[in-house]
Amino acid sequence: MTDFARLLHADGPNPEHAAALQLYGRFVGDWDAEITAHGANGTKHTASGEIHFGWVLEGRAVQDVWIIPRPAGGPAFPIAGNWYGTTLRVYDPTISAWRISWFDPGRSVFRQQIGRPHGEDIVQEGTTEAGDLTRWSFTEITEDSFHWLGEVKPAAAMEWRLVVGVRAKRRKD
Repeated sequence: MTDFARLLHADGPNPEHAAALQLYGRFVGDWDAEITAHGANGTKHTASGEIHFGWVLEGRAVQDVWIIPRPAGGPAFPIAGNWYGTTLRVYDPTISAWRISWFDPGRSVFRQQIGRPHGEDIVQEGTTEAGDLTRWSFTEITEDSFHWLGEVKPAAAMEWRLVVGVRAKRRKD
């Protein structure tokens, strides 16, 4: 392992905020995913993908990589496009929430959100460069599966619109 990889990765959560870090820490591992993109006109497209979560930065953050569709570099996934991006999720004790940054350089998509528990779910909220509201939620969370929803609410709209749904299952390697 290179020094960079060794210094980035961590073996587990930092003890200082270990309980709070488990909000996303429970996802650490490798996941297979089925992704459904939802068009504004009611069309749907489905593809398989993969997601990988790990502890980073002295166990003070969780980083993930989302690859959709698998294999990366395949034909364009309708509606949502191909994803090969990473999220850095950092717990901020000053606001008792998570600061979240998503980077997908292949599509030039970059998002900032704040994530918090919402009952049994996790809800992340932010805004696009165009001023549209974004809401990304982890729902139906178990030890071996979760449902992720990517929604948008344009500034002039009254309701949220589901853009992407992801059903993930933990790999049993």
